[in-house]
Parts: sequence; structure tokens; C-alpha cells
Amino acid sequence: QVQLVESGGGSVQAGDSLRLSCAASGSTFSRYSMGWFRQAPGKAREFVAAISWSGDRTYYRYSVRGRFTISRDNAKNTVYLQMDSLKPEDTAVYYCAADPRRLGGSAVGDYDYWGQGTQVTVSS
Repeated sequence: QVQLVESGGGSVQAGDSLRLSCAASGSTFSRYSMGWFRQAPGKAREFVAAISWSGDRTYYRYSVRGRFTISRDNAKNTVYLQMDSLKPEDTAVYYCAADPRRLGGSAVGDYDYWGQGTQVTVSS
């Protein structure tokens, strides 16, 4: 079992950047594909990005391609989400998640372990 703790959220202006981090503990980090999801008030949790266990494959939802970058450092047991050119519609609580089956999918059900989330607020 793995424990996940997100950090790096905050309140920024449109066009600014943020870098989210997710620190993992309790299990071998490289066993897991990792994903980032987000949930805005009154909306369902949605996929943002995923990365394979080795870091050689990444996937993004269409609306963040070219603006967000997911990466991981297995030596530091950490996955990152670099968010550039932020827009007000990116406002949400961001969650990292771990997938022990290494599917790296885009569905909430593909991931067994979740962090507590970090708030990102983008104002216009």
C-alpha cells in the first residue's frame, strides 16, 4: 500500500504557473503508474494526466495538452505536475493517484490509492 501527499497548490492569476508535487511513501514507488485528477465544485472528478511507472509514457486530457507536464522522479518517490498558462477553468482540487496494475488509464476506477488533494485557484 502507498500513501500519497500532494503539495504546491495555491491562488494565482490567469497565465501564471504552478508546480504540484506528490510524495509517495509506504511502498515501492516504481511499482505504480501515477495519475493526476482534479475536481471542481459540483463536478465529477476528471482525469488530467498520467505517467507510466518508468516515466517513458505520458498522457493528458485534451484541454491541458501543451500547458501541463507530468513527470516523476523514482529516486525521490515523487510525481510532479507542472502547470503553465493557467486558466480560470483549471480551478479545482488536484489529486494524485497510484495505479498498481500499471495501466496508467484515465478512469478514476483505474487507481487504487489517492492523496488528500491540493487546491488550485486561478483568477482572471
